[in-house]
Amino acid sequence: MFFVGGESNVKDYYDVVVIGGGPGGMSAALYAGRAGLSCLVIEGNSTGGQMNETDIIENYPGFEEIKGPVLGEKMRRHAEKFGAQFHTATVIDADFSGQVKRVFLDDGKVISSEVVIISTGASHRKLNVPGEKELSGKGVSYCATCDGHFFKGKKVALVGGGDTAMTEALYLANLVDEVLVIHRRDKLRATKVLQDRAFEKPNIKFIWNSIVKEIKGSDKVEKVVVENKKTGEITELEVDGIFIAIGVVPNSGIFKGKVHMDSQGYIVTDENMETNVKGVYAAGDVRSKKLRQVVTAVAEGAIAASHAAETYFG
Repeated sequence: MFFVGGESNVKDYYDVVVIGGGPGGMSAALYAGRAGLSCLVIEGNSTGGQMNETDIIENYPGFEEIKGPVLGEKMRRHAEKFGAQFHTATVIDADFSGQVKRVFLDDGKVISSEVVIISTGASHRKLNVPGEKELSGKGVSYCATCDGHFFKGKKVALVGGGDTAMTEALYLANLVDEVLVIHRRDKLRATKVLQDRAFEKPNIKFIWNSIVKEIKGSDKVEKVVVENKKTGEITELEVDGIFIAIGVVPNSGIFKGKVHMDSQGYIVTDENMETNVKGVYAAGDVRSKKLRQVVTAVAEGAIAASHAAETYFG
């Protein structure tokens, strides 16, 4: 089930229905509108998808530096300028069996369309260790820009070694006294520029070749139990919080069996972003690909809508 949250003037039929209000979805809506197609975007509680969890975006062309939520709002206004309509609800099912596709919402609405563009994104991957679920929101966080301010002047742990992890660590380093980066390898996977910045920060320290075994605390995070994979040594770190940045999983569950997916649940498309079902496309982080960035999501949304306009409405 994919949560999306709506206007009362939603029609029963649109040329294009976009599921997901992230950068891929909004780009698709913009290009659908420019092609003269009616378009409904079924989006989440707030516009922008994971951009809303990003304090500063500095790799989107044309903006040397822009706040994620600001970029998301700009994209929405741009799509609305060309006639895209936005609605909030929960998509509980979809029927792609016929030429006219149907999307079922929890508010009782059934939206039909010739084309569906899936842009539901991905969600944070969990550690699945004792204490994680119990202390979620009580010191366990998956978003530094959302929760970092709660830990000003405190000591936190951060799990991960990729671009997202280092971006989060750098953000936290400006707020907290100390960031302990726990990584299961002996080197980072993040791009060099992010690595260099992290290594230069005196209050970011690294715990290599280690994994989190347990998160402890009564009503809030107090300790993190860490195991060194090489030596087997178990260490308890006293921290006030732990941020988990170990990747994402696709929000594709309700489409299982309806479109082709890879072994990890990402939707497989051709170069036009079309799935194995004619008239059904995927764009953004939910799609099987190597690079998941705002810029790639935007490009994929544009490609999907443009191809759909030419193929099904040309």
